Amino acid sequence: MKKYLVTPPKGGVVKGEISLNSSKSIANRALIIQALTPSHFEIDNLSNADDTVVLDKLLKSTSPVLDAGAGGTTYRFLTAYLSTQEGREVVLTGSERMQERPIGVLVDALRALGADITYEKNEGFPPLRIKGKKLEGGSVAISAHTSSQYISSLLMIAPTLSKGLELELVGDIVSLPYIQMTINLMKYFGAVAKLEGHIIKVEPGAYQARPFFVEADWSAASYYYSLAMLSSEANIQLNGLDEESTQGDAEIARILNQWVSTTYGENKVHLKKKAHQFTGVFQYDFLECPDLAQTVISALASLKIDASLQGLKTLLIKETDRVAALNQELGKYGVELAGSVEDNQWSLKSQNFDAQTNPIPEIQTYEDHRMAMAIAPLALITGNVIIAEPDVVTKSYPKYWEDLKSLGFGVVEC
Repeated sequence: MKKYLVTPPKGGVVKGEISLNSSKSIANRALIIQALTPSHFEIDNLSNADDTVVLDKLLKSTSPVLDAGAGGTTYRFLTAYLSTQEGREVVLTGSERMQERPIGVLVDALRALGADITYEKNEGFPPLRIKGKKLEGGSVAISAHTSSQYISSLLMIAPTLSKGLELELVGDIVSLPYIQMTINLMKYFGAVAKLEGHIIKVEPGAYQARPFFVEADWSAASYYYSLAMLSSEANIQLNGLDEESTQGDAEIARILNQWVSTTYGENKVHLKKKAHQFTGVFQYDFLECPDLAQTVISALASLKIDASLQGLKTLLIKETDRVAALNQELGKYGVELAGSVEDNQWSLKSQNFDAQTNPIPEIQTYEDHRMAMAIAPLALITGNVIIAEPDVVTKSYPKYWEDLKSLGFGVVEC
């Protein structure tokens, strides 16, 4: 098993300039829209994340069996897209973990629109057999509390449906900024779409080809906020970010504002550590930005800050059960993350965090890129972190370890 030993820069001072990788969330949406657009257009600065590379490859493939690997976005977007490909029959499969991640909510919605989809193994889970056909569209309701990716996948095919789509979102809406991102991209390419309350209406009509540039990834930026927060001193420039971004994970600047200042420039941001002593219990609801939870929770834990948290329910069906994984790995330092799925309420108990645990804990990553990148910054507090299977970062941020090195961190195989 490959392992990296991560050590902090001298004196815990983090300074440098990082040109962030482009957003896989935006890139993956652009690829689906590109595939649905009658005329070709170029996508500049396409992400090199595994999920995007795989999606690009599968969209160009003519194979009767398509393997989306571990990419949840890739799998869900392809499910809707392939349903509209008239005359084509495909088995869409994925990794072992992907076959444990539910897809029934999306399949039921597509079937209500007339899609021909059957389960190859277990009801409600991949792999799927999809027989593409011309879909009329119309009105359909979908549970909104499980994954915004189901909703985005339906929205992107909506302009190609002869009757368009009226989509009712039932229940609490998870990751609303990602849905808004999808709508904004659709509008950029000429679609007519409107979100009003819990109803999204999309008019029929072909996408229009336009040149497109993929902006940098705010999800990747979140790890540098954690580094700044845990440093003794930080001055970090992140290139490629926009203050007006539609990416939901830009919320990290507000979540950690007590510890890190953000100064916006033209296509860049500057991060600096603030002198701040937090007292009390940190509270936050991650309903709209669940992908930030691991990063924030890990940073809070290492500073012995207790927290009352909501909106973590969707983490249970990600690349791994992220709540269980965090509890297991942060538990090696004496931290406890416990809660209730029914109440969607969790508590982080961090007072027993032991920065000098001996021997050094070996952090497992569970085939989850965010486990590696969220916990590595703890080296600033503990003096070292061992990350098992560190190559999982390629799913979204292939040069993460190289960028850490550029800031003075030691990253060596052990």
